[in-house]
Amino acid sequence: MRPYDYISNRLTGEMCEGNMHACLRDVGRMAGGLVAAGHLSEADLATLCEIAESLAINKAEAGTKWAEAVSFGRREPVHWDQHEASRRPDQALDWGDEIGGYRVVDKNWLEPVEVAEPDEWNPVQQVSDYLSMLFASEEYVGFVTESFEKDGKRLPTRGNYSRTAGELLAELSRYKDIGAVFGDVNPDVGAWVRFNPLDGQGVKDANVTDFRFALVESDAMPIEDQRAIYEQLELPIAVMVHSGNKSLHAIVRIEADSLSEYRRRVDLLYEVCEKNGLPIDRQNRNPSRLSRLPGVMRGENRQFIVARSVGKPSWSAWEDWIEAVNDDLPDPEPLVDVWSNLPPLAPPLIDGVLRQGHKMLVSGPSKAGKSFLLIEMCIAIAEGQRWLVWDCTQGRVLYVNLELDRASCLHRFRDVYIAMGLPPNNLANIDIWNLRGKAVPMDRLAPKLIRRSLKKRYSAVVIDPIYKVITGDENAADKMAHFCNQFDRVCHELQAAVIYCHHHSKGYQGQKRSMDRASGSGVFARDPDALLDLIELTVSEELRKRQENDAICQLVAGELDRRLRGWRDHTSEGDLRSESEMRAIAARMLGDTYTREVLPLIFPARQEVSLRSAWRVEGTFREYPRAESVNLWFRYPRHHIDTVEVLKDCNAHGEEPPWQRAGKTAKASASTRKQDRQKKLDDAFGVLQADGDVTIGGLAEYLDVSVRSARDWVKEAGWTITNGVVLQPTAAEEGF
Repeated sequence: MRPYDYISNRLTGEMCEGNMHACLRDVGRMAGGLVAAGHLSEADLATLCEIAESLAINKAEAGTKWAEAVSFGRREPVHWDQHEASRRPDQALDWGDEIGGYRVVDKNWLEPVEVAEPDEWNPVQQVSDYLSMLFASEEYVGFVTESFEKDGKRLPTRGNYSRTAGELLAELSRYKDIGAVFGDVNPDVGAWVRFNPLDGQGVKDANVTDFRFALVESDAMPIEDQRAIYEQLELPIAVMVHSGNKSLHAIVRIEADSLSEYRRRVDLLYEVCEKNGLPIDRQNRNPSRLSRLPGVMRGENRQFIVARSVGKPSWSAWEDWIEAVNDDLPDPEPLVDVWSNLPPLAPPLIDGVLRQGHKMLVSGPSKAGKSFLLIEMCIAIAEGQRWLVWDCTQGRVLYVNLELDRASCLHRFRDVYIAMGLPPNNLANIDIWNLRGKAVPMDRLAPKLIRRSLKKRYSAVVIDPIYKVITGDENAADKMAHFCNQFDRVCHELQAAVIYCHHHSKGYQGQKRSMDRASGSGVFARDPDALLDLIELTVSEELRKRQENDAICQLVAGELDRRLRGWRDHTSEGDLRSESEMRAIAARMLGDTYTREVLPLIFPARQEVSLRSAWRVEGTFREYPRAESVNLWFRYPRHHIDTVEVLKDCNAHGEEPPWQRAGKTAKASASTRKQDRQKKLDDAFGVLQADGDVTIGGLAEYLDVSVRSARDWVKEAGWTITNGVVLQPTAAEEGF
């Protein structure tokens, strides 16, 4: 991963978690250190600042804190190779190996290539050939023939950088002596040359005029093996020079237009070399670096040209080649060859919805109970039971919890198990990976997930929610395509289905197609094999009242069943469906027991109905025909199928035009609201009356309203308040 991508992913992931101050401090300081070390450009820094500001609520504050952190970080350079090395032990797989890992060389079958000195030793010709191959006549050449001692080693000085290649070649032709042109060379030390042209003003990277070549050097293996790897890798080498010691200096064509591009290309070059068994001296990565000058002695050995124009003729040709030889894509297959012997389809995981090893997206608005829905699904798969209206194949599930704290998540699983009425016979089939506060971008999470899961034989991996691990802008198709590719990798490596959860975009969603409601790029609609979308339904006051009526009728009937045999023989079907009749029957048959034990249950039951929310699940499937929508009631902590189809004709929020929504809201029945208040008042009074006088304060507290509102309700009902005590018009309980 490049330094820019790493910083961008951290910035996006941690800012989305809401920890702006810590994120800007830590990530900004690291970005400043990478700039100081030359791994990030000022342009990269400006882009990262824009990302930080775009993700912050207070953009000005974010920009200021980012600038302060970067300024602080510049004091301590961060070297990317050292940072990568420090991170590597924590990585399960090298996610950079997306295209076969750039592996070409099998060291077990490496055949060394002989490195022989030239038959005739002509130092002037060696230097002349080197300069002619690497420089134009008008370009300045940096070279060093003098050295100084430090800590027992001889090190090169800055040397000469004010003469052109043309001048040096002319003088070599004239004097036929290296010493006369370059200065006397210490034969114990040798001489050096800078392989990229300079501006004649200095020897730093800023003085390089053309980022043409890079140096590849390794002294950790025999020279014959070094040459064999160079040649097998087809490196685009302009010239290969024996250092006079333990290494071959390969001057590789980089042909970059800028320093940033040079760095990216050198990073790739070194990565390929290292992955093919060639340890690289990464100190040589700078474009102004010194290499060994051929044609001189170094101790008892010669520095000489080993080979010219090795491998591919250019960087672009080599880059195309290294990608091509690592192409692990399957070959096209003729349909005629498999027509009569088609491979079996992957077996279903969720019948009619999702096959094993495929991907599914569950989308819905915030706080819609998506996590409860996914937990219900995990339990159904673990137990081999039905989820909503679909049968599940039994298997192991990994639930990746990115949002809830550990205790809440574990309690939620138990609560849902109990609410589903399932005995926990197969708890061993569910693993939970709690990562709240520890989430990393998906391209870093995927390898860790794969490593931990390879031997677990999961049938499904559930990631809830994905906004915690999104890499890049969720509205950018290319970024989201790369993000979704991580799910493909998990599916492929684990042979498991990946099910992930995402939120809706802002605003009303009713008039959108189900596949267009997920926030961000359209990739989210096109990528998964199955998409289940959850949208809330508008429940009318009339339907809500019917639900309250039915719930209280069932409650009262259940209480009568517990206490009286044969009571249904004296009750009509119409009475069984009427709240007022059922309450009157219970009061008559149970007497004081009704007031003490049944009446206190009615108000909570009415509240439970008022808190229910209605939902519709709409599916879009790649492998199965489109299915009918599934209507649900969400009654904490689980979803219940609308078996009697009362929600069938309900509209989704926003499905109607705005003017129609506004009109219906304005026509809400005042009388219905008044009846609702009267029922709540009756229920509360009945419960409180069992303990003595009903005070206005106690009534307000029970109804969870202010004392003033409670007084208004009492007045509206025609009741009275005397010395703070609420009195009904008659001694008898009204409505029975």
